[in-house]
Amino acid sequence: MTQQATTQPVAKYRKDYQSPSHTTSDIDLYFELHDSATIVTAISQVKQLRDSTTVELDGEQLGLQTLQVNGQDWSEYELLDGGLKIHQLPSEFELKIVTQIDPEANTALEGLYKSGGAFCTQCEAEGFRRITFYQDRPDVLARFTTTVEADKNTYPYLLSNGNRIDSGDLDNGRHWVKWQDPHPKPAYLFALVAGDFDVLTDQYVTRSGREVALEIFVDKGNLNRAPHAMTSLINSMKWDEERFGLEYDLDIYMIVAVDFFNMGAMENKGLNVFNSKYVLANDQTATDTDYLGIEAVIGHEYFHNWTGNRVTCQDWFQLSLKEGLTVFRDQEFSSDLGSRAVNRINNVRIIRGPQFAEDASPMSHPIRPDKVIEMNNFYTLTVYEKGSEVIRMMHTLLGEEGFQKGMKLYFERHDGTAATCENFVAAMEDASGVDLKQFRLWYSQSGTPTLDVTSHYDADKQTFSLTVVQSTEPTHEQKEKQALHIPFDIELYKYTGEAYSLIIDGKINSNVLDVTQPEQTFVFEGIESAPVPSLLREFSAPVKLNYAYSDEELIFLMRHATNDFARWDAGQMLLAKYIKSFVADTNAVVELPTEVVDAFRGVLLDNTLEPAFIAEMLTFPSHNEVSGWYKRVDVDGIAKVLKSIKQVIANELTDELSATYFALTQQAYSIEHAEIGQRSLRNVCLGYLAYTEQGNTLVEKQYYSSNNMTDTIAAMSAANSAQLACRETLMSDYSDKWKHDGLVMDKWFMLQGTNPASNALSVIRESMSHEAFSLKNPNRIRSLIGAFLNNNPVQFHATTGEGYGFAGEILRQLNESNPQVASRLIDPLLKFRLYDEARQAQIKAQLEALKSMDNLAKDLFEKVNKALES
Repeated sequence: MTQQATTQPVAKYRKDYQSPSHTTSDIDLYFELHDSATIVTAISQVKQLRDSTTVELDGEQLGLQTLQVNGQDWSEYELLDGGLKIHQLPSEFELKIVTQIDPEANTALEGLYKSGGAFCTQCEAEGFRRITFYQDRPDVLARFTTTVEADKNTYPYLLSNGNRIDSGDLDNGRHWVKWQDPHPKPAYLFALVAGDFDVLTDQYVTRSGREVALEIFVDKGNLNRAPHAMTSLINSMKWDEERFGLEYDLDIYMIVAVDFFNMGAMENKGLNVFNSKYVLANDQTATDTDYLGIEAVIGHEYFHNWTGNRVTCQDWFQLSLKEGLTVFRDQEFSSDLGSRAVNRINNVRIIRGPQFAEDASPMSHPIRPDKVIEMNNFYTLTVYEKGSEVIRMMHTLLGEEGFQKGMKLYFERHDGTAATCENFVAAMEDASGVDLKQFRLWYSQSGTPTLDVTSHYDADKQTFSLTVVQSTEPTHEQKEKQALHIPFDIELYKYTGEAYSLIIDGKINSNVLDVTQPEQTFVFEGIESAPVPSLLREFSAPVKLNYAYSDEELIFLMRHATNDFARWDAGQMLLAKYIKSFVADTNAVVELPTEVVDAFRGVLLDNTLEPAFIAEMLTFPSHNEVSGWYKRVDVDGIAKVLKSIKQVIANELTDELSATYFALTQQAYSIEHAEIGQRSLRNVCLGYLAYTEQGNTLVEKQYYSSNNMTDTIAAMSAANSAQLACRETLMSDYSDKWKHDGLVMDKWFMLQGTNPASNALSVIRESMSHEAFSLKNPNRIRSLIGAFLNNNPVQFHATTGEGYGFAGEILRQLNESNPQVASRLIDPLLKFRLYDEARQAQIKAQLEALKSMDNLAKDLFEKVNKALES
């Protein structure tokens, strides 16, 4: 045996992928659970796939106790930094490895760790190597049998993947349960949970008549906060059968809610481990946004059973194969159950805000990356959300029927295998007959494309021409860009409000134009008068659009567009014109023309629109989205303009906002979508009214009379944003009431993090000593510190540099305890070149300090180096 030293992190490249030299058909795991000395016995049936007598296994922070091949102690091995090499092996063999691990000391929350009083696992992407030495890669699929042994009194529930097949008691007050998963899976889908829980049970009968037991495990005392998750699970199972024809395939489906979790949730086969944020809800503890988030995430993890589990990824560069597709599916689920327009708007806000910013950052990457140092860094908005937009574009090009044919062929070809993004596109192409050769560039090209569109009306010929020029700016590791296949959804309107038929070369064209060239002109015939174009309807591609709309055209579209998304988008473009104008001249008096104010007044008073949609129409682009419009960001100028325009609308529409606010008062709380929409609009109105003379009185009254968390948080948010006199009283009252419940306190921490007051940083430091806060809990960190870094631009970017210093201080601490969370937090610092020279120097100093650390984790190493090199 030999031991090798630690080396600097090195990049892996997609082009270097090689299939494994060996595979494991079956693995039998036995866990003897103890807080600081858990023993894991792994017996694997291994087979050689190509000519190699050496197998390489991954392993981190493991104490190797036993290594046997075919029952014999084996000495031909090397213990490496990050794994184990075993030599002189036969072509087929049984491998027995016994390791010892320390779950209690595992603050990184990867592999097996303690969450509160329970044992829990998180193995995606590469956490299984912290449990035992194994080929921890997604293209090694094995059948897992897992036996879990623990103290029976402390850990009455012992859970793992698959179906429960046996159990028993031991003499020493311990017990064991044996689980078997009949479906081969990669190690990242392994799960184990042991603890004492309250359990909500139900059942689902599949369309073929199979009974599936449903179980949701929550911490003691939280059972009354689990029913919505169960309802969402049943709705997900039913929807996937009806929309995609996909049925669940085990006898039991379990969800466990844990407090300490780096991600939102994990789709481990048959045993989903969830951040409690996405399970626990009742009207006193959760907002409408929480309820909708639970529905979406429950759906997302369930839908992974087929798009991720039954068909998994060949390698981690293919992550968007499962995540982009499953995000698309959960978005469709939410849209089918709720408001399609509102869901689409919220999805697009994410793309235009943080995802576009990611595309413009040093960490810019395609949805299928070509290079990676730390895989956890690629669980990004690009892979997930932009990946979903790429799937949506395929759906747009193929239509629902063609897309479903493609899905069916995909499963026929690849069920039970580890596939690639190319396999998915090929199935779509072969099933539909649509040529997607050029479309494939979306998988390999990074950055955000821009469409510069100009138009010309020829009255004599009665033609209207649209010229589309597409371009994509160079990104950090990809300087040359090619023309993409962009589905461009449009409509042309007469001033009477009717839409023209889109006739090209004498034939009626669909609303979706195929933009495939760097410059392309589309000539529409039979256009009797100059039309108003509605462009990029439904946000048919994740691109930036430039078109010289007049105010009159945008107001027309706000009123007459047949597509709700297009109406909302016209309102956003109208606001954007004035935001840009005033940011360019921050000394100008901020005021809006009467016709612009009247356009928003008309939306507010339009009783043909659903309230949830009106609420979105009245919601401004975020500071982060506006920042993405500029090469050099004026942090203070943008904040000043956004606030000033909001005050203008609040003052101009006070009567209408007030009337709407009082008209939407509800006596009882319900999570029906209509009632959610009414509360949404009512609370948007309150957000405006907070800037008027009656603001403090209205906000205070709503807080103290509220019978649900949605209205409570809306009142506190309004007080926070407008810095009302009642803010501190409300915050103090809320803390006194909920300080015992960290999950509910996350909303309070978020308000502290986004507090626009000049002393925000000192308030945040004080909040870190609150009894509900822990720097070991990712939810607390994200709520307080993440909110400050990402959503408090003026105070985080204060010219003193204190915000940057605070970020550096926290990142250095988390580098030691939880580098994955640290890597998520650092993103605002990576974009330092967007700011003035003084701020650039201050941020760069923090990055240099991190880079100089001797023990900088791979997660941070990759991002810090890319930022400084860019």
